[in-house]
Amino acid sequence: MTSGLDTILRGGRVIDPATGRDGVADVGIRDGRVAAIEPALPNEAAREVVDVSGKVVCAGLIDTHGHVYQHVTGKFGLNADMVGVDSGVTTVVDQGGPSCMTIPGFRAFIAEPARTRVLCFISAYLVGGLEGHLYPDLYGPGQLNVEHTVRAARENPDLVRGIKAHAEIGGASRWGLEVIKIGKQIARGAGLPLYIHLGQLWPAKDGVTIDPDEVVRALVPLMEPGDVLAHPFTRHPGGFISAATGEVHPVVWAALERGVTVDVGHGSHFSFDMARKVLAAGIVPHTLGADMHGYNVRVPDAGDGAARAANPFFGVAPFNLTNAMSKLLALGMTLPQVLATVTSNPARMLRMEDAIGSLQVGREADITVLDLLDGRFELADNSGVRVTAEQMVVPVFALRAGQRFEARSPLVPRPMAAAA
Repeated sequence: MTSGLDTILRGGRVIDPATGRDGVADVGIRDGRVAAIEPALPNEAAREVVDVSGKVVCAGLIDTHGHVYQHVTGKFGLNADMVGVDSGVTTVVDQGGPSCMTIPGFRAFIAEPARTRVLCFISAYLVGGLEGHLYPDLYGPGQLNVEHTVRAARENPDLVRGIKAHAEIGGASRWGLEVIKIGKQIARGAGLPLYIHLGQLWPAKDGVTIDPDEVVRALVPLMEPGDVLAHPFTRHPGGFISAATGEVHPVVWAALERGVTVDVGHGSHFSFDMARKVLAAGIVPHTLGADMHGYNVRVPDAGDGAARAANPFFGVAPFNLTNAMSKLLALGMTLPQVLATVTSNPARMLRMEDAIGSLQVGREADITVLDLLDGRFELADNSGVRVTAEQMVVPVFALRAGQRFEARSPLVPRPMAAAA
């Protein structure tokens, strides 16, 4: 029935990669759920009609790589709603913030109070993401406990959707790949995917030289279908591109053939040069996470005073999830392909495709409305490379279970016009 609606989103371009829908339509919402998607719904059918003509309407965006364990992880954790609904994102997955020791606090103080749907890939390490993994000695093999982490994951299935660990040069110089092997034991015991950080994180141990290609060669055979390789476009050694050949590692191809997926994990890793090489080889990212945290963004605070009042984007990072989407567009991916990386594909990664990631009648009204701006926009990566993009994706608002949230987060960067 199309009468008695609370809201109609009128005339937007509705794109839903999960169902193949792509066309102008009206979306009707009743009692926090999608009640109708039709070419035209009558104005009198709803209490409120919102004109979204010229905008893109899609399932609520899913950020697969967040760091939102605020306060507990020190400067590392950002506010969940600032990263989430206030940025047009309805679901945020914290990657490795909570551990088996701190998951109760994550539930009570982060997930439950948030207006955003907050999930996590629980850390394989007992300390979780304290201070953003600033102290490598906290992340050795003796700092993991298989039994306790498996139990925590199984006792919190509504929150814990996977396991997070690292495979990088600094750790390998200290412990080899023992940590990843233990992380894989945890993932198997919990029946969940393993999400693996690639690209150097810590300095190598004094006097130890590590071949980054060997780290990747030894790692990939451990992975299984559903596991996730993160940071394919990293500018740091130990990623998808071999330091020796400048080409994609053959073992990466073998992992992808087995059903391992790829998450961009933008953060402090994204490189246009590396992205072009990986995409040119035929590897298309499956999911896209912004990977924002307190060390790669600066959030305005009360002390910014007049500067913040004059410019609400004062001092913040030049990227967020929609900015990362714009970079994938600039690299040649189509808009439906990019939207799939933040809707239907991550829903499958989370094993929640029956609930989120698709805009369908009967589902909860988790919806994002986006502006797709045309022009000349400057986009930068983390190595200082700048490109000119012809389109820019900007969040307008999100509906989370039908409740509207404007995209007013200070983390949403203002589109910067490129030089003529």
